[in-house]
Amino acid sequence: MIRLLNWEFWSFNSIYFWIMPIWFLLCLRARSFFFFSTSNPGFENGGFTGESKKDIHSILPIDLYPPTMHFRYGTSSEKVISELRESGFELPLIGKPDVGGRGRGIRFLYSEKDIVEYARNCTLDYHIQSVIRWPNEVGIFYTRIPGETKGKITGLVKKEFLSITGDGQQTLIELIKNDKRSIMYLTYITQAHAGKLDMVIPCGERYVLSPYGNHARGSLFIDDTHLVDDELNQMMDKLAARIPDFHFGRVDIRYRDWESLKKGLDCTLIEVNGAGSEPTHIYDPRHSLFHAWKVIIQHWITLYKISKANHERGHRYMSFREGINMLRKDREFSKKLNGLPI
Repeated sequence: MIRLLNWEFWSFNSIYFWIMPIWFLLCLRARSFFFFSTSNPGFENGGFTGESKKDIHSILPIDLYPPTMHFRYGTSSEKVISELRESGFELPLIGKPDVGGRGRGIRFLYSEKDIVEYARNCTLDYHIQSVIRWPNEVGIFYTRIPGETKGKITGLVKKEFLSITGDGQQTLIELIKNDKRSIMYLTYITQAHAGKLDMVIPCGERYVLSPYGNHARGSLFIDDTHLVDDELNQMMDKLAARIPDFHFGRVDIRYRDWESLKKGLDCTLIEVNGAGSEPTHIYDPRHSLFHAWKVIIQHWITLYKISKANHERGHRYMSFREGINMLRKDREFSKKLNGLPI
């Protein structure tokens, strides 16, 4: 009943099926099923899917993202630990697949044993990076028409990690089952916290169940778009200008406090998403499905305009065969990601 009455927990297909005719109309107008491939010329496939984080890191100024090391699938755990030590990395760390999505395969690494386990079990290329200590996380959706120097923030989402508060009596598993949000992620949580489920959480203590700013991992998304002002827009214009050929997408940023973020201080870029980005502020529980559809369609139209403008500037649309190959590879990656341990 919780799932039925709260559309944010519906499947991707259940949400998008009803508005797909709009997408196909845009494809017909562009005369390409894969027009989005020109939206961000600096990203593979425009950043729609299958883009390598290693490739994206290679075009970003090194000061924008946390210290990171990339490893090929099959690299021995001994070599991984040795290279991390030599480069001065300190625990805890975080491991992420090179090609990911929906938070799959992301894991905090608190010990060398965790690193060994991650290196042995990850069936894809991956990277390990330092954990960002800033306490807050925000997702900013940004668009900029090619040729223009100023863009626009079209959505801002604040992320609250999935957590419960103890009462000094109930066990962790009892608290999870009695919480309307936590119970929606019961399978994931019980796997991630195996061995701690019978623990009694002290009264008033907040216990974080999922330290990941991802909706698929339980984070509550709050629409704070109303907080966007000229100062924040200017910060994003400067940030986007340092990302080659970035015109449409969402950046996820960890930051210390709001005033520092608006000045571009005490904040770190943790993710850059391109054409495949969702305007995730739609998942605020206060919004209706009709509001979400409206916002998604507005962003699709903007994606079309940006892609068309880049096409007119000489960037080639992906061919139908290339697009089909992209989707096939994405299915293969998804199967591997779904098989990764939590």
